[in-house]
Formats: sequence, C-alpha cells, structure tokens
Amino acid sequence: MKRCLALAALLALACGTGAPRAAASPPPPPPSVAPEPSPSPHPLPSAPGSVFLIVMENQNFDQALKGPYTAELAAQYSLATNYHAVTHPSLPNYLALTSGSTWGIADDGYHRLPAGGLGAQLDQAGLSWKAYMEAMDRGCFNSGYPYALKHNPFAYYGGACPANVVPLNRLEADLAAGAPRFVWITPDLCHDTHDCPVQAGDDFLAGLIPGLLATPAWQNHGLLLITWDEAFSADNRVPAILVTPGVWKRQSDARYDHYSLLATVEDWLGLPRLALAGQASAMRDLVT
Repeated sequence: MKRCLALAALLALACGTGAPRAAASPPPPPPSVAPEPSPSPHPLPSAPGSVFLIVMENQNFDQALKGPYTAELAAQYSLATNYHAVTHPSLPNYLALTSGSTWGIADDGYHRLPAGGLGAQLDQAGLSWKAYMEAMDRGCFNSGYPYALKHNPFAYYGGACPANVVPLNRLEADLAAGAPRFVWITPDLCHDTHDCPVQAGDDFLAGLIPGLLATPAWQNHGLLLITWDEAFSADNRVPAILVTPGVWKRQSDARYDHYSLLATVEDWLGLPRLALAGQASAMRDLVT
C-alpha cells in the first residue's frame, strides 16, 4: 500500500453474524464470571477526546521500529521502551488488552467467554465505540483470509459478533461524522506484519494515521496507541507508541505491559479498570 492511499481504499464489507468456527483443540473451560472492574490506583484524569488503538503483529522491539514512518512516529511522540506482551500466542494477548485477563487460554482457537470486556464496559458507561476489522467481509465468524478471528477479541465475549464490530472501510465515513470515543483497529494479516514484511505494515500505518490525527476527536485531547501483540524474543518485548497532542519526544523505560495499556485506556475514558489492569501502572509518564 502506498502512503498516499486514502482510507476509502481499505477493503471490507458489512458486518454480520454467524456460527463460531470450532477451536483447533478442545478449549479449556472459561471462568464462570467475567473479570470485575476494580478501583484505579492513581488513575490518569479522564480526557474528552477519543482513544484510538491499533494492534500490530509478531515483531520484536527493534524489528517493529524498522519501518521509517513507524520510527518517525516513535521519535516524534512517546515510546515505551520496556513494554511487554503478557504471553503467547496471539489470542490471549488480545483478551488481556480488552478484559485484563487471558482467561487461562493458551491457544488461538475459538472460546466462548462470558459477556463482558471493554466493549461491554463502554456500553454500560454510555460511551460510543467501534472496532474496525480490515478484510472482515462476512461478519466476525465467516470472513476468510486475510481476516483473522483470533485478532478480533470482541467476538469472544458472549460468543456473538457485536454490532460495534465493523469492516475497516467504514472508518473514513465514521470519522467524518464524528469519531466514537473508543476506536479499535485490527489490520489484516498482511498489513499487521503477521504474514508480510515490516514495510507493508509501515506503509499501512503511514496511510492510516495522518487521517486519525486530523480529526477533532484526536486534536481535542485524544490519544492514539500503537502496539504489537507479541514478540519472538524470550522477554516478549514490543514497542508501545503513544501519540497525544502537546506531548513530544518522550521515552520511558518503566516496565509496562498490555494490562498497563488497558489501564491507560480506561483511565483516559473515565472507566473503572478491569481485572489485572487494576493492578497495573498506567503509562502516565508518556501522556501527561
């Protein structure tokens, strides 16, 4: 993808529902109840802007930053240099990012979890949100490659495809109409660098992010976060880039992880923290 491509060129059609695909191996029984929100220790003050979160795939810290646009973004704004995924493989990391728990899952199969997670929390708080999935052309459960169900955590909570989960090609119109308070973006398996070189992901971000930063939803105390689900290295260290107006050229070597990112998102939106996010440190040194 060239940097000059508009958001309208991103592929996908309408979101629907369907029967979940069977897990590759028998799933462990999930907990009987969803993780409960907990009080936030030393929370960030909530902010009026939107939170945008983009999750990339499977790169070690140094490799993820080899793309020139990604490296420029990390240098210009804020970079967590000691940030870690919480486990392997992909799915439990996505669940950690959206519920504060891996639910004891250690595979990428489909597991119907109790209703809950960040999406339900946003609904309960009356905050608008959407999760945009690139290449999702037949709903959460029936879309084919290069869409990946394991990278769509919202379809696991309650075993259904929420109406808030939509194809990525709807993003441009939604931004023009007024961005939701929380925006999740999952690129397809090429653009997230799972199956394609880092440059493909860098080009994708270069085509997407300028449009996000041009919105009033970001410019009015908004927050953009980019991270990678997991690394190949033993320490599972990946970058986390935080982009917020007026905060420039910062780095932090404090140890953070996916629970820290969830805590940061929930604090920014004025939500109580879910599960292990309640014990995590928000990345306040990178956004205030």
